[in-house]
Amino acid sequence: MTFGRAIGAVGGFVGGSVLAGLLVGVGVTPAVALAGFGATIAIDTFSSLPEYIEVGELSSRNEVWAYRGGKPVHLADVFDRNREQLSYDRISETLRHAAVDGEDKRFWDHGGVDATSLVRSLVSVAAAHGKGGSGGSTLTMQLVRNIKIEQASQLPAAEADAAIAEATARTPQRKLEEIKLAIGLAKQYSKRDILTSYLNIAYFGDQTYGVQAAAQHYYDKDATDLSPAEAASLIAIVQWPERRDLSTPAHFAANQARRDVVLRAMHEQGHLSHAALRAALASKPSEYVHRTAPKQGCGTAPPGAEYACEHAVRVARALPQLGATQAERDAAWRTGGYRVQTTIDLDRNAEQKALLDRYDPATDPALALGATFDSVEASTGRVLTMAQNTAYDRSAGAPRGSTSLNYAVDEALGDARGFQPGSTYKLFTLLAWLEARRSPDTVVDGTRHEQRTWTQCGRTIDAAWNPRNDSPAQTGPYSVREATAQSVNGAYVSMAAQLDLCDIRDVAARLGVHLATGGKVPANPASILGTESIAPLTMASAYTAVANGGVRCDTVVVDQVTDRSGEDLGGQPRTCRQVLSPTVAATAFQVMQGAFRGGTATGGQTADGMTLFGKTGTTDVADQVWLVGGTSRVVTAYWQGNTDGGTTNLRYVGNGQGGTYAGARAAVWKQAQEAVNAAYPAG
Repeated sequence: MTFGRAIGAVGGFVGGSVLAGLLVGVGVTPAVALAGFGATIAIDTFSSLPEYIEVGELSSRNEVWAYRGGKPVHLADVFDRNREQLSYDRISETLRHAAVDGEDKRFWDHGGVDATSLVRSLVSVAAAHGKGGSGGSTLTMQLVRNIKIEQASQLPAAEADAAIAEATARTPQRKLEEIKLAIGLAKQYSKRDILTSYLNIAYFGDQTYGVQAAAQHYYDKDATDLSPAEAASLIAIVQWPERRDLSTPAHFAANQARRDVVLRAMHEQGHLSHAALRAALASKPSEYVHRTAPKQGCGTAPPGAEYACEHAVRVARALPQLGATQAERDAAWRTGGYRVQTTIDLDRNAEQKALLDRYDPATDPALALGATFDSVEASTGRVLTMAQNTAYDRSAGAPRGSTSLNYAVDEALGDARGFQPGSTYKLFTLLAWLEARRSPDTVVDGTRHEQRTWTQCGRTIDAAWNPRNDSPAQTGPYSVREATAQSVNGAYVSMAAQLDLCDIRDVAARLGVHLATGGKVPANPASILGTESIAPLTMASAYTAVANGGVRCDTVVVDQVTDRSGEDLGGQPRTCRQVLSPTVAATAFQVMQGAFRGGTATGGQTADGMTLFGKTGTTDVADQVWLVGGTSRVVTAYWQGNTDGGTTNLRYVGNGQGGTYAGARAAVWKQAQEAVNAAYPAG
């Protein structure tokens, strides 16, 4: 269709005063602008649209932070879209010139629509019957299209693809939508705002959005100071990201060809000297492209901190500060711009990770070995460390020794299902004993014996149970104090038989103990020796109540969340409650020092001389091995175990360091706790 025939095709156009007024207002003759479309379609399209479209909040990165040397440090970026927004003043002037000169020379003068380019574009689209056509879109019109794509991408997955296809369709209707909405944008926002929004929202290929993320990804530098060639190469991408992005040398020639067009336009507009133009044209993308992988997700965190990062993200996404419902919170997280300050001490976490890698190698061919260290500050519940022996890997085909399962936490927060805590669970029988006003110096029978009758929630039940002691030599009478230090099963069976099993369970529940898969630990005889699956962090948190005078604080992994405007939204709620009397807690703390003074944790006493309390735990076949304890300030839980359902005995498998996994338990825990004590000395 020739230009003259296009005019003739709508020569009889009448009515549509609103549409005509808008077009005339930006210098476009309606009959010419609507060439090939038909008056009825044009009027209907315009009348069905709002006057303008909101720029809205752009999806951007969420940042996760931790502490190093006591100071906040960046840990990882987690986002749906790799974007970091910049203000107008932080965008390179050269880049701003490249965008305007290369994409929309009359940007500063028109009202959102450039009459000359628009007519050419509309005629081209009509001639192609909606299957192609030339560009002609101003930066403002491109911004409209990108806003609609952004809005579409935030829809549920089932709707997003169709909405994006509609937003990018090359049809007369879509072009007319862009015209009206661009005119509205130009009335609603300043030119600086429009240009800034365009440069922040545009797609630059390789899952990268906005000029800052693009500059970082392709040049390993910020968008605040780009050379003419670098700036023009970025703008060269926006028209055809799939062919011109800088993700591969195969695209360099196409990018350079368009880049050179942009550079010459910059020169023609007086924004690039002859000498600068020659130098830029002589350069090659291979000389200035330094592609870096997008630092996306917790997998980019320092080795050993990935699991803590992932856990913090899950917690942050559920915080009520982000929205009243989970759907609102998920949408807010996708929009992004949050800074999440975690509680993690990267120095201590790295030390514990190094210990695990040395003494608990996840690649041991003898078994699928898992191991964690989790340190919790008793007076606040702040999680200081969450180290794991495996390599973090979310892929379906993760190699041996790699996993995305976080062994430290519940299934709902890390996908693992917990582990039997063995005798570390005896703490709760001890506490129930003390709460029943019984003395730790009371003597009970420690010999292995069958116990048939029990009290369960006030009822007598018949349940024969005869657990063996760890050693045949453990026979005869023991004081509760000595039985705790030596972890004598028979003695604890005797103690539990004098108590109500529900009281033991309820003490554990008050201290926050629950199944890793959800729900209360049952009140049956076997549970008193730790036969149910519980997460290591749960056990560490429970022990903090003893360390903290009977006050237990819920675990906290998020100190603070800040939104994109810099507003402090607060962190996880700090919930502390008195769950034990100070007297009971103090007595238990004193009794449990025996583990380090000739008991089962002998060899774990730290060289700093700080008072330690704690308890070891070993399952019947030693397939799970624990030590939970610490000072009055910080509790550290150390767990090692089979992770594939196997029952390999850790007492008989060498750890490659001159001992066995179980045999080295106290010595390894000691090294971890010494470093924690140095950083967080008990008063």
